[in-house]
Amino acid sequence: MLLEAFSQEYKRKIEERMKDIVSGLNTPANLKAAMSYSLEAGGKRLRPLLVLAVLRAYGKDPLIGLDTACAIEMIHTYSLIHDDLPCMDDDDLRRGKPTNHKVFGEAKAVLAGDGLLTLAFGVIANMENNQLSPVTALELVAELSKAAGAEGMVGGQVADIEGEQQDLRLAELEYIHVHKTGKLLSYSILAGAILAGANEEERKHLTEYAYHLGLAFQIQDDILDIEGNESKIGKRVGSDETNHKSTYPALLSLSGAKEKLNHHVKLANEALMQADIQQDILTEMLDLVAKRDH
Repeated sequence: MLLEAFSQEYKRKIEERMKDIVSGLNTPANLKAAMSYSLEAGGKRLRPLLVLAVLRAYGKDPLIGLDTACAIEMIHTYSLIHDDLPCMDDDDLRRGKPTNHKVFGEAKAVLAGDGLLTLAFGVIANMENNQLSPVTALELVAELSKAAGAEGMVGGQVADIEGEQQDLRLAELEYIHVHKTGKLLSYSILAGAILAGANEEERKHLTEYAYHLGLAFQIQDDILDIEGNESKIGKRVGSDETNHKSTYPALLSLSGAKEKLNHHVKLANEALMQADIQQDILTEMLDLVAKRDH
């Protein structure tokens, strides 16, 4: 598959670049080790790969977006470090390894997350790219601030916490997932479009694709918490039910959640078809999200 070859090539470049960025920091060794521990723990690297895939879809060199892609993965990783803390989801495992706070302690885990979050904006601001104007860099930073902050991922996290032990309506659950998971996924698509010089019409279609991709991702996450294999997922299964969280299977039944998943996959494909770009890898990414087992 094209996606497999694309992922193998660019995952390596993303991981090498993130390692270089963190290793070059003038900061205490223990903080650097804590930041690197979670960054290097593996994962699908879906978000950074989406940036590069959109650039490829426009016939651009994907490496134009390498630092932006790395910045997004740093923010995603910080969110996982904080999400695993005892005051949040209190998880012991992430990607099959002890969570950051289990290895470095809670204080260092909080600070490692803070370090990755703030570093991400500097990575974009300091990009050395002759094809990138200061105006484009500023737009990338401004949109990332919205996607990752109170109007995006952080706001979704708060709504998720406030929704625990409650019977949420479907619209309330979708709000949580659109913000907690979907906003950063959508930004990954938007960042690629910004770097590629896409017009407003193209951005609209890609943003709609990203919206449905994000919901499909989260619905499959909920399904895997019931049907998934813990050794493949790399963390506990069944935690949603244990924590009395509202999920798509809980609201719609397992079969209903699968129908909803297929609905969003269909709408994402329809949005993508309206964009005048090379669609192959983005179509495969949608398929991967819907059928993944971890």
